Amino acid sequence: MRNLIEFLKKHHYWFVFAFLEVVSLFMVFQYNNYQGSVWFSSANYLTGLTLETDAKLRSFAGQGEANRTLTERNLMLEHEVSLLREQLQEERTRNDSTYQGKGEIANLKDYKLIPAKVISNSVNKSDNLMTINKGRVDGVHEDMGVACGNGVVGVVYMVSSHYSVVIPALNIKSNISCTVRGKGYFGYLHWNGGPIDIAYVDDIPRHASFEKGDTIVTSGYSSLFPPGILVGTILDQEDSKDGLYYRLKVQLSTNFGNINDVCIIDDAAVREQLNLLRQATDSLKPKRD
Repeated sequence: MRNLIEFLKKHHYWFVFAFLEVVSLFMVFQYNNYQGSVWFSSANYLTGLTLETDAKLRSFAGQGEANRTLTERNLMLEHEVSLLREQLQEERTRNDSTYQGKGEIANLKDYKLIPAKVISNSVNKSDNLMTINKGRVDGVHEDMGVACGNGVVGVVYMVSSHYSVVIPALNIKSNISCTVRGKGYFGYLHWNGGPIDIAYVDDIPRHASFEKGDTIVTSGYSSLFPPGILVGTILDQEDSKDGLYYRLKVQLSTNFGNINDVCIIDDAAVREQLNLLRQATDSLKPKRD
C-alpha cells in the first residue's frame, strides 16, 4: 500500500494531465459541431468494422455446418434424381408409372444419413483407408455404406466409440455392386491402383448395350447402398481376361483427393429384414438334445 501511495505522489501530475486532456476533448466534441460530427463518423465506422469482422467470424465458424448440410442434401437430391430418371425411362414403355415412381421416392425415408467429417485419408497406397469422426455412439456400425455429395465413397470397415475406419473405393479390396443407369446391367466396381479418379466395373454381360458417357450408379442389390447413388461415367470398355464379360473403365465422380464431408447410410429397413432372416434361420436349425 505504501508503494502505491509513493507511486501516486511521484507521478500525480501525469494523472492530472490525462484527466484534463479527457475533459478538454469532451468539451471540444460536445460544444463544436464539426469536431462532433467527425467523432461520431469515426465511431460509426469502427462500430461497422467491428460488426463486419464479427459477421465474418460467425460465417467462418458456420461453414462446417453448412458443408455438412450441403453434403447431406446433395446426396439426397442425387438419389431422387436417379429414381426420377428411372421413372421417365419406364414411362417410355408404359403409359402410367407415376404411382410407382412416387413409391420409390417415398422409400428414401427408410435411409438415415449420419453426417461425418473425414479426419484422415490416404490415396497413394493400394490399401487406402479413411477415418471419419463418427462411431458406435453415433449409430455407426460395420458394413454401412458411405457417400458424399458427389457420389459413392466406400464402406465402413471398423468402428470404435467415436471414430470409424472406411474402406474407400480406392482400395483394391473394395467391391461395390453397380449398374449402368437405365440399362439394368450390373457388375462390381474395383480399383486396381493407379489414377485416383479411375476405376473399373467388371462382369458386365456381353449382350449388354451401353455407350461412352453413360452413368454408373449403385445397383441397390446389397444392403450397403440404396439404388441410384452416383459412381461415375463410362470412359471406355474392354474384354475380361476370359472374354466372357465386358470390363468398363469408369471416371469416378468423387474427388478422393479433396474430400471433407461424408454421410454414412443407415438402412434401418434392410437391417430389420436381415435380423428377421437370421432369427428365422436360427429357428429352423435342428435342436440338439
